[in-house]
Amino acid sequence: MRNNQAFLWTKVPVIDTTLLMKATTAAALFPTPLSLEQAAAFTPQQVLMAVQGWQLAEQQAAAFQQQLTAFKEQIDALKQQLDWFKRQTFGQKSEKRIPEAPANQLSLDETMDMEAAVPPATSPTRLVPAHQRKVLRSAEDKAEAVPFFDENRVPVETIEVPNPEIAGLTPELYTVIGSKETYRLAQQPGSYVVIKYLRPVIKRLDTQTISCPPAPVGVLKGSRADVSFAAGMIVEKFLYHLPLYRLHQRLQDMGFTLSRVWLTQLMQRIVSLLEPIYNAQFDSIRASRVKAMDETPIKAGLQGPGKMKQGYFWPVYGERDEICFPYCESRRAEHVDQLLGLTAPPGSVLITDGYAAYSRYAQKTEGLTHAQCWAHTRREFFESQDADPQRAAEALEMIGNIYAVEAEIREQGLKGAKKQDVRLTKAKPLVEEFFTWVADTAADTGLLPSNPMSKALAYAHKRRAGLEVFLSDADVPIDTNHLERGLRVIPMGRKAWLFCWTELGAKQVGQDTPLSYRTWTSPVCQTIDS
Repeated sequence: MRNNQAFLWTKVPVIDTTLLMKATTAAALFPTPLSLEQAAAFTPQQVLMAVQGWQLAEQQAAAFQQQLTAFKEQIDALKQQLDWFKRQTFGQKSEKRIPEAPANQLSLDETMDMEAAVPPATSPTRLVPAHQRKVLRSAEDKAEAVPFFDENRVPVETIEVPNPEIAGLTPELYTVIGSKETYRLAQQPGSYVVIKYLRPVIKRLDTQTISCPPAPVGVLKGSRADVSFAAGMIVEKFLYHLPLYRLHQRLQDMGFTLSRVWLTQLMQRIVSLLEPIYNAQFDSIRASRVKAMDETPIKAGLQGPGKMKQGYFWPVYGERDEICFPYCESRRAEHVDQLLGLTAPPGSVLITDGYAAYSRYAQKTEGLTHAQCWAHTRREFFESQDADPQRAAEALEMIGNIYAVEAEIREQGLKGAKKQDVRLTKAKPLVEEFFTWVADTAADTGLLPSNPMSKALAYAHKRRAGLEVFLSDADVPIDTNHLERGLRVIPMGRKAWLFCWTELGAKQVGQDTPLSYRTWTSPVCQTIDS
């Protein structure tokens, strides 16, 4: 019908909504297909209404198709969010990738079958004269006779076991030729003791004066807590994540009548004593040439009935392996300026994830180079495996090759110029190959903008300059995994004590956590018994 020149119209008049509704109705009434006789019987007005109806139907179909595509993208995004939440709640959170075995590689049971099929080789034999051997002790006896502790630090209680064979015999009838030792791990009812200082009060007969020696001065003046108890409470709270209310319950079960308020106040006094050390450590981090920074949430302070405020720790890692956890009330970019300052040492490098606050800080700070974390880039492709497994596998394989070069550097213990030479000769071609692949893959028009693979490609392409910083500076790490391992104490503690009741408590947690964690896990302090 459209090929018939009788129905070719140079212009279609504009009609209102009512006419469009009528045209839609008219178009729906026309039978399809139409013969030439039926089409010739229509008036121009009827044909105009039919054309308008078909045009409107096509527009509606296009709108419906566009809406359907948007719904599909939204459904895919919601499915990905649901899968992520399922993995976080029930699944494995590790991002370790196990490559598939080659097709020509035999499985374990196949190799065992092949070994069983091969007959054992016969070897010549010879006769050996008969002899006797002592019966060896069992594995249990050997295990009980080997010390499994540091004898210089662990107190040992010795219990002598009587021999029933010598019961009733006089010492002249037997001789002790040796002894065997067996060790067992035991636990006493209470691990806390009370130190009692006896200070004699004397009266001199010649001068008639009375005197008494003063009590030993403690770290906390006027407190009944010994320094050993204070140090142990810090370790249990911030290293082993024991909440104070559980510590209070344990002390009560052991027979100590103490107040939870007293424990809280004692902890605050201890933190105030450690504050100068924390400030000195933070100053050392600010003076570092290479720093790493991240942020992690914490509930701190009451916002309303049954609701806590959302605060953030901003862990910062220095080049001397020091770490601090300053607390801020939000995730605003201005906190980075306040914590690090806008004056950086010459040649400074800040390595972070892709959060925009760090890039804005780097732009405002003169002489600072912003390096990006490869682990966060890899995570983007790791999370896109369900949407595009083939391309995700290619990206993970190429990033894995870059990390293999870093593993080789660590195994050889390379530093300085030698480390940089290996990165330039081996890692740089791999990095260039990866970003070439990113550009070629991003040019594929088949990827929707909402596709996780598209987001991963855009993430890597946008941060290419920061991801290549480690190639030109041997002191810059390839990622922030060292910082991630250091801040792990915060999420682990958060699972135990859940939140901080006040913002001041959150600041004190941030001050004491790095000191207790770094101090008590250092090789030097592991040999010191408080």
